[in-house]
Amino acid sequence: MTDIDKPVSYQPTDGLSYDPEDARYWEPEALQKEITRAFEICHGCRMCFKYCDSFPILFDLLDKKHDGDVHRIGPVETGRVMDACFQCKLCEVQCPYTPRDGHEYQLDFPKLVHRYKAQGVKKKGVPLRARVLADPDGSARMARLSLGTANVLNRVKLHRVFMEAALGIHRDKLLPDFASTTFERWAEEQGRIRGPEGVEAVLFPTCYVQNNEPQIGRDTLEVLDKNQVKTACVKGLQCCGMPAWESGDLESLRKQAAHNMGILKPFVKAGAKVVALNPTCAMMMRREYAELLPEDQREDARQLAEAIRDPGELLWSIREEPRFNTDFQSTPDGPVAYHAPCHLRAQAVGFKGRDLLRKIPGVKPKITMECCGHNGTYAMKREGFEASKRIGKKAFDGMKAASAEVWATDCPLAALQFEQHAGKKPMHPMSILARAYRQDGFPTRVPEKTEGQGETTS
Repeated sequence: MTDIDKPVSYQPTDGLSYDPEDARYWEPEALQKEITRAFEICHGCRMCFKYCDSFPILFDLLDKKHDGDVHRIGPVETGRVMDACFQCKLCEVQCPYTPRDGHEYQLDFPKLVHRYKAQGVKKKGVPLRARVLADPDGSARMARLSLGTANVLNRVKLHRVFMEAALGIHRDKLLPDFASTTFERWAEEQGRIRGPEGVEAVLFPTCYVQNNEPQIGRDTLEVLDKNQVKTACVKGLQCCGMPAWESGDLESLRKQAAHNMGILKPFVKAGAKVVALNPTCAMMMRREYAELLPEDQREDARQLAEAIRDPGELLWSIREEPRFNTDFQSTPDGPVAYHAPCHLRAQAVGFKGRDLLRKIPGVKPKITMECCGHNGTYAMKREGFEASKRIGKKAFDGMKAASAEVWATDCPLAALQFEQHAGKKPMHPMSILARAYRQDGFPTRVPEKTEGQGETTS
């Protein structure tokens, strides 16, 4: 009996590796052993049929073409399966066979896809589109130099047709405007750039807040100030590296990660928490850096991971303290449709942004757990745009079903997806809280508390 005729064991092969410092990680033969094993496990389980298109493609190949034989899936077909993964991580969250759960099969499908793409980049290099999408800070600098012209052109059909032809960015994808002033420049003007002395938290605004929606960062600082959390801002932070790693560009990811860790290390050493405003960036720093960086940087990465907090997570941790501020002046007063981002779910820290919204008088969050389909740069791509819209439909329908005037999500890119395909742009929970602290934040004023009234915490 040849190897190809033998039944595929679910047990890890000698090619198992999720560590780019391990020589096996880069061996094509070792990778193929693990791809075959993973395909066999997923073929027998099928729990993840409803997430990205990777699994429907795999199951169709096995059911309709290869009579259930994973050995017959060729390189081109493997590429179709791998390219359909957009790293939402929900299959890893759902899978019962993962290293996170301590299971003997040690299966992590998203990391297997990353390994496959990293080998592809090592062999063929980084394509132009991947290089552009991996450097959102560079794109933003160029856009600011255009003095607003880039924002105008991004809404001109002919320009978008050329952009699609040159870069493969779908002509109909709603792209965020570039802010004329970065969050960092605003923070510097406001005297918020500080060292680590006496600081409880340092903000990681993310490249999106830095370049596209600085108001989210301003609102977050306002909320933290209201709750007496002494927060610093810093200069020079870059993208977390996820857009580079999506395409398998490990070198760019490592450069960005090392740069950011160098800036944040003094704050982490001083005991400050690092508040990341996008769940994707928090996930990268909390779960990915320590496994992807060179060995001599991993201890710093582990210390950074321990310091990472979602802003809602940080605020929820002080809810029993006297400084926790529930003196809200206005309220949406009714249901708020709340979308739980995939990369927040992947961190297993709960939905503290949603829980904090409940502290606003009259607010009743209604949660939608479905993937919105945006997932990093996937929805921007020519081949991903239509699929992302189809995948996100359950999320769009769920948010609409809440019949809420105010929508919320912790992920700014998810907010863009909802704006384009569901007709309403969700606010970041920190922006909702910031507005609720203001008398004119929402149309409905909060009645003044009478003597004896108080806010209960839970």
